[in-house]
Amino acid sequence: MRALTIFFLSLFSLPLMLNAQSVDEMLQKVSAAIEAGQHGQAVSYFRQTISLNMDRTEMYYWTNVDKSSEISVNLANELAIAYKKKRNYDKAYLFYKELLQKAPNNVDYLEPCAEMQVCRGQEKDALRMYEKILQLDADNLAANIFLGNYYYLMAEREKKQLETDYKKISSPTKMQYARYRDGLSKVFATGYEKARDSLQKVILRFPSTEAQKTLDKILRIEKEVKR
Repeated sequence: MRALTIFFLSLFSLPLMLNAQSVDEMLQKVSAAIEAGQHGQAVSYFRQTISLNMDRTEMYYWTNVDKSSEISVNLANELAIAYKKKRNYDKAYLFYKELLQKAPNNVDYLEPCAEMQVCRGQEKDALRMYEKILQLDADNLAANIFLGNYYYLMAEREKKQLETDYKKISSPTKMQYARYRDGLSKVFATGYEKARDSLQKVILRFPSTEAQKTLDKILRIEKEVKR
């Protein structure tokens, strides 16, 4: 009976042993391809090891890959994409930040890095990144979608607070009314106007019904503020 139990346990552990062996073999192939200068082949092997064991592949990157080498960028990008697909946003963000250290103004890295910050609930940092993207690419669709919606929602919140505070005044003076109107004008200039500019760029590239609805609302608010 003991011998039979050992036999069955060995059957269950065999796939794990084979997997570990195949990962080691593939990582050896990655190293050999890098040494031979076959970067395309190295990336292909690396991608295969990610599908076999992502943790082991990541450890290989940190311990075996020269971070100053050209190939390190390709391998870090593969890990970033893989973690993003797995919805491991913390790890994906880590690797996109690694890529940005090498190329701070690369929009292809800034855009997914900002997206990961949104997924991680770090909207203020995402805002900073998307604003930087627009400095580099004024018509960037993802950045304009985010900023259009972000500035609109922030403006809506500020406008609602202004209106709530003003309604608390039972008999407002002319000065209080003037301050209220001035507050609305500032909210429009710092929020709604920025949202409008971004969403107009979105419409030009992507005929979004929701974006158009928001633009229509901003137009109505503009007429109200400037009346």
